[in-house]
Amino acid sequence: MSGTLNSSLKIDSSPERPWWKEPTKDQWLAWIAAWLGWTLDAFDFTMFLLIMVPISQEFHVPLTEVAFVLSVTLWLRLVGAVGAGWLADRIGRKIPLMISILWYSLSNFAAGFSPTFTYLFIFRALLGIGMGAEWPAGAALAMETWPVRSRGFMGGVLQGSWGLGFMLSSAVYGLFYSYIGWRGMLWVGVLPALSVLYVRKYVKEPPIWLENRRRQRVEQREVRAPLVSIFKRGVLANTLTACVWLAGGFVAYYSVNALFATYLQKELHLAPGQVATPIFFGNLGVFLSTCGWGWWSDRFGRRAAIIIPALIALPLAPLYLLSSDFLWIALGFIAQGMCAGGGMHGQMVPYLNERFPTEIRATAAAFCYHQGAIFGGFVPLVLTFVAEHFGTGLAMPMIAGTWIGCVAWTAAAFYGPETKGKVLVPDLVVA
Repeated sequence: MSGTLNSSLKIDSSPERPWWKEPTKDQWLAWIAAWLGWTLDAFDFTMFLLIMVPISQEFHVPLTEVAFVLSVTLWLRLVGAVGAGWLADRIGRKIPLMISILWYSLSNFAAGFSPTFTYLFIFRALLGIGMGAEWPAGAALAMETWPVRSRGFMGGVLQGSWGLGFMLSSAVYGLFYSYIGWRGMLWVGVLPALSVLYVRKYVKEPPIWLENRRRQRVEQREVRAPLVSIFKRGVLANTLTACVWLAGGFVAYYSVNALFATYLQKELHLAPGQVATPIFFGNLGVFLSTCGWGWWSDRFGRRAAIIIPALIALPLAPLYLLSSDFLWIALGFIAQGMCAGGGMHGQMVPYLNERFPTEIRATAAAFCYHQGAIFGGFVPLVLTFVAEHFGTGLAMPMIAGTWIGCVAWTAAAFYGPETKGKVLVPDLVVA
């Protein structure tokens, strides 16, 4: 029996066979489910980055208070992530994924009806729980089912599709904001809920997870508290370096992206179309660069694909943020997105899931990834405070945040393990 189960987990990875023909239909369906959840998650979250100024004006609140909504949303991601990670490790990857998509879609929709700023604050904060819940369930589902030969590339495509979601929200903003306003932007955010129908009908649990759960029960070694297990001896160092690595990534990303639209609106006084253009193409660059660095990681290693773009991002930040020329700003933002956005972040999905064993994989990925969001949540608060309190404007704080994040990211990745070519197995490791 075990021989049959083990053989079902093996995938034909013959180098003579094109990589895209290796996955089965079920594996493609699972990857698409994770892709939909993450891309639409990005769409719902990033639209708020584009409408912070009009929200501030309508409710007559300081921009710092609106930025605080963004921060709390990021902080509550950890709550949703840990809960979904625990569920995903205990009952499967599929159900937490469906719950998370419904949660963030309905929260965004409700926020569009806000009669007061407090109401908006509550529902956008609640969105963070669903947003955090989506990533661990979707990432584990995708990576546990995908063949090892192209896991880095397809993990990069998956993570980089955050850029596609951001592109979509910027396109809606640029084309329709003048007609639907900020409330209409939030109402459109309910549409991702329809993807739950696809997940429910077509997606199956990964065989690796099913076999791991069977072994836990048969051998009476069930992991009932996976969050505790990631801090045990033998796993702790891995957990801590992953936490620093991801915290640096979030700080760098939000130093570039959280207030860029606000910077263009408030300090350069640009119209919606001008604001949306660099953000749209910048996120196209994010997507393309994650694909490219994913290809690189499958051939030359995960750590190189993680560290090199972070080093390139360091000199880019001042080149465009200290300029007043719109074309130079737009080109620089696109280039920066390919480094501090796509280049750095593309290997988060495969690298993080490869670092941890099956019985705690979703929980470990959830905690490490979303504790980074806590640090990212401080970024808009700190940057707006420094800009307003010291009169620096947003450019210098954005540069400093980018540098701090990239340095922490690089150091943690340097001391982390190399996981290229790692085969994910159902073996019990920490149970």
